[in-house]
Amino acid sequence: MSAFNRSISSSRTTSFHRTPNLNRFRRCFHFHFLLIAASLISLFVAIRDGYYIYVLPQTHHFSTRNTSLTHCDVYQGRWVPVPPYSLYNATDCPFVERGFDCLANGRKDMNYLNWRWKPNDCEIPRLNVSYVLEMFRGKRIVFVGDSMSRTQWESLVCMLMGGVEDKSSVYEVNGKKVSKQIRFLGVRFRDFNFTIEFFRSVFLVQQGPVPKHAPKRVKSTLRLDRLDDISDKWVHSDVLIFNTGHWWVPTKLFDMGCYFQVGRSLKMGMSIPVAFRTALGTWASWVERKINKSRTRVFFRTFEPSHWRVSFYTLVAFAQFKITLTRVPLQAKKKLIDQPRRTCNTTSYPMIETDGRDQNLFSETVFDVVKNVTVPINLLHVTTMTAFRSDAHVGNWSDNPSVHDCSHWCLPGVPDMWNEIILSQLSTHYEFPFQQMESQSEFSYFVMLFLSLCLAASGMI
Repeated sequence: MSAFNRSISSSRTTSFHRTPNLNRFRRCFHFHFLLIAASLISLFVAIRDGYYIYVLPQTHHFSTRNTSLTHCDVYQGRWVPVPPYSLYNATDCPFVERGFDCLANGRKDMNYLNWRWKPNDCEIPRLNVSYVLEMFRGKRIVFVGDSMSRTQWESLVCMLMGGVEDKSSVYEVNGKKVSKQIRFLGVRFRDFNFTIEFFRSVFLVQQGPVPKHAPKRVKSTLRLDRLDDISDKWVHSDVLIFNTGHWWVPTKLFDMGCYFQVGRSLKMGMSIPVAFRTALGTWASWVERKINKSRTRVFFRTFEPSHWRVSFYTLVAFAQFKITLTRVPLQAKKKLIDQPRRTCNTTSYPMIETDGRDQNLFSETVFDVVKNVTVPINLLHVTTMTAFRSDAHVGNWSDNPSVHDCSHWCLPGVPDMWNEIILSQLSTHYEFPFQQMESQSEFSYFVMLFLSLCLAASGMI
């Protein structure tokens, strides 16, 4: 043994006898070193496999792209309770209709905000507003549909507006206020050069005048073979989100004198389900002809069920009404029709069972039509997930408390979750260098934080 080695060996032996705590320190140091090494290996494995790393969960962000989302059915899952959080304050957002701002309209409980959709086999990343603002830079996002689509549009605008410092840089392009009947609304995010637009098209197909020689009860028609006359304005978009279904009911059609038409032929005996499928076929053909699939990402949101309740007494009354229909005077008919048919009782918590609301003919028809479209269509299948949420409707907390609403949703609320799902899917579609930089930065921060805590625990710092 060399003199150098003998010197070190002697020094170690002497130190051991003189300082008993040193051996304990060394064992502690080795333990922490192994712990750090094992943790770093686990982190690299997690990054490689595409799992999430949440550094600051209260900021609601996408951390890294979870590749498992592309192989996960995000619509099979359950609502789980989470700590209270909201992505925006509806009262502070000028694009939320007063009728959907339930808290401002007197709703006291906030339990409906404390639930998040949890898929069975993956996680939906939380919102990173800064990331989405960059992802949408220079793009055009378009919603087309009925008032449910407008609610989702309002939700997305408010979600993203929260990440903009200069609120005046977010504005409606025509200076219009949000209203129920307006056909177009477009909000521009000036500093990021993108717009989020809404086109009101409740049937997606064209509504037309009364054909010649039509029966007197026909007041208008639905041209099932022609898409809405504003459809040309939907093209050249980067993200295009459709919905329809809530107006395909007798009270919005036949009771209003609206019947179906194909070409020059008036289809007086055509049922609503057949007409709905025919209209969707027209929409599908339009998508294949007009949409540039290399640019536009198309979504179609399925039907979201309402939670109205019909009493047994009401059912009996309507059965009697149908039996005596021909013998009831006209004014009596109108009076009976105008009587409340449904009741709206919002619950305090989501339903345990869907009570069959997860099964919907409109949604099934959308599935059948979309699967044959050559242009890729992303189905936003919200039917099942919203069937549980009897607690999240506007109820009697609208701007008109005398009119109850078990169809529309409070904001913030369920539509925010729809948008988070869309954004998570878009994040797998668009690739940006800054996303990788963000992930690397978070990873480095996490490692440094972990090392500091371990070293502090070992007494070295």
